[in-house]
Amino acid sequence: MLIPKKNRNSIYEYLFSEGVAVAKKDFNLKSHPNIQNVSNLEVIKALKSLTSRGYVKEQFAWRHYYWYLTNEGQTYLREYLNLPEGIVPATVKTKPREVRVPGMERRAPAYGKTEERDSYRTSEKVTEAGPGAAPVFRGGFGRGAAPQ
Repeated sequence: MLIPKKNRNSIYEYLFSEGVAVAKKDFNLKSHPNIQNVSNLEVIKALKSLTSRGYVKEQFAWRHYYWYLTNEGQTYLREYLNLPEGIVPATVKTKPREVRVPGMERRAPAYGKTEERDSYRTSEKVTEAGPGAAPVFRGGFGRGAAPQ
């Protein structure tokens, strides 16, 4: 499929910046929700092309395509888009760790109050269980019928 160069570049830039891409399997969708001015069909076909060359790993589930950029794909897109080595996709970037103070402990949230649970358990319950409360079966059909 012939895809205009500006659309192919915008698809490749989005894929390189995020590291992953998602597209619904709807070939008639006018534009892709994440990439402006590019049809969904162009995104699917461009990324299928990258999949066949081994630059992207494809996964399909529940009418959605999922593409993951491989290491070879990173180097290919870096050369194609003329990007320096320091720029990496968002999936490769590491998040800064949260600094924890040793004296501080996390407390578990109290979801329910124990007083309410205890009052429920100790409250008087009126039940009709006992020797005379058993259900009475008055015959039936087949094996449950009374002998005649």
